[in-house]
Amino acid sequence: MSAQIFFSRRIRKTPFEDRVHENGAKGFTVYNQLPLAALYHSLEEDYWHLREHVQLWDVHCEQQVEVRGPDALRLVELCTPREIAGCAVGQCIYAPLCDEHGGIVNDPLILRLAEDRFWISIADSGVMLWMKGLAVGLGLDVEVFEPFVGPCALQGPKADMVLQQVVDIDVSSIKFFRFVELELAGTPVVIGRSGWSGQGGFEIYLQDPARGLDLWDLLFEAGRPHEIRAGCPNLIERIESGLLSYGNDMTLENNIFECGLDRFVKLGKRAEYLSRTALDDVAAKGADIDLVRVEFDGDKAPGLRSTWTIRSADQPVGFITSATWSPRFETNIGLASVSIEHAAIGQTLNILVGGETSPRSAIVVEQWPS
Repeated sequence: MSAQIFFSRRIRKTPFEDRVHENGAKGFTVYNQLPLAALYHSLEEDYWHLREHVQLWDVHCEQQVEVRGPDALRLVELCTPREIAGCAVGQCIYAPLCDEHGGIVNDPLILRLAEDRFWISIADSGVMLWMKGLAVGLGLDVEVFEPFVGPCALQGPKADMVLQQVVDIDVSSIKFFRFVELELAGTPVVIGRSGWSGQGGFEIYLQDPARGLDLWDLLFEAGRPHEIRAGCPNLIERIESGLLSYGNDMTLENNIFECGLDRFVKLGKRAEYLSRTALDDVAAKGADIDLVRVEFDGDKAPGLRSTWTIRSADQPVGFITSATWSPRFETNIGLASVSIEHAAIGQTLNILVGGETSPRSAIVVEQWPS
């Protein structure tokens, strides 16, 4: 399936967008009302380059929700079962946001800029109005708004070498999920060691939209000796790295136990949180489904527009949420939401891949082949 995306004022423009087009992006998706490149050369060529070199991504679509004021910590704690009080200023923390039913509203990275100031770096769902509604309804002394913050990302094994060319500090001092505030291209930025790939790198948060192209050009020039390219999050690399995609691998219909996010949470924190009762109930009873890794046979899997049914003994037991062909492992790999009775390592399953009449054989695996 192929179709054009028509850009208009309704799809907001990013501060790096001109360079994305100039570098030949071939496909886009819309994420938080912003364009996100999905392809430059080919899925496999982009994948190998990301694994071997370094890419500069426009990820302005990772919108920030700023929460600040005397009740900022109280509001952020209310939205997640993960403890936030222990997050230090200068630290990032991955924290699923959950509603009163335990459903996952979003799975953002939270940056603590001050004791009473946070950026919620969100996936693709409407978090700001939800948090604003909670703040107003509870009469909290807090501001909740969408600041202008435009992230770009350096991702890949050579990311450190590129960033080191443009900053005065030793970039190895920026530890994983920590950030620093510096100036690049004549404008203040926040630089965190994070990103939506398993190859390592940095997210650089621009705060002045007028300086977006200056920042891009500075980083791109520094990267030329390291074979830098414009890039974007890559489906193959994401699935291989086990990174989940909100809206694909989990939605508001899921709780943290159904997709493995409970490992980031210790229930029962002191602070009040919306999902306490609902998640305590799930923890006591056990989840009915689990998100697992699967390998499956056959030709290269096509793009997944909707879920593919999984069967066992001719009974539906789940569905594929994300899938791709891995050129490194030379097999199809995917993530699947299946009943807990069919989630054990080594479980064999049948997948009805979209458009096909015969099911493919699949197996639940703990890790991808080495």
